[in-house]
Amino acid sequence: MTSYLILHGWQNHRPEDHWQHWLADRLTELGHQVTYPQLPDADDPELDVWLGELTRHLDGVRVVVAHSLSAVLWLHAAARSLPGLGDVERVLLVAPPSGSVLRRHPEVAAFAPPAPDFTLPGPTRLVAGDDDPYCPEGAHALFAEPLGIPSDILPGAAHLDLDAGYGPWPAVLEWCLDPAAPLTPAPR
Repeated sequence: MTSYLILHGWQNHRPEDHWQHWLADRLTELGHQVTYPQLPDADDPELDVWLGELTRHLDGVRVVVAHSLSAVLWLHAAARSLPGLGDVERVLLVAPPSGSVLRRHPEVAAFAPPAPDFTLPGPTRLVAGDDDPYCPEGAHALFAEPLGIPSDILPGAAHLDLDAGYGPWPAVLEWCLDPAAPLTPAPR
């Protein structure tokens, strides 16, 4: 069985209806090891504290699924070459917010993505909405192209959160089980 780490974003207190909670439950039901921690101070996070939490939870993890603020958290960890990242077999970055948006909010301004002049420690894939209000520049252009990673841009998926209708999301479960699986929109 595989060990997964699921990381939430800003102001996310792991609501049961969110796709991440749904994913954690499905993977656990299938017998996988799943860590889905509540990161400290989700409403007013500190980058170094979240980096410490990330490092603390990496032991034995093979797959990371990071949404929103945690997607850029992963980029900060990679830019700093934090220990343990190289043991992860693959990463899914879901709806990373842009620096222009993050800098407008003092609570998360320090999370603005680092310059993409680093190498990701392993296979990484990006999925985002084509109309994400937290990344108006477009996630493919802003993240996938500069980092040289494949991306799936979903039409009308916004921030891939509850407001966009992302409760159960079978495609992300399929990707967790098979990295070749396509990432398609959640059923409506």
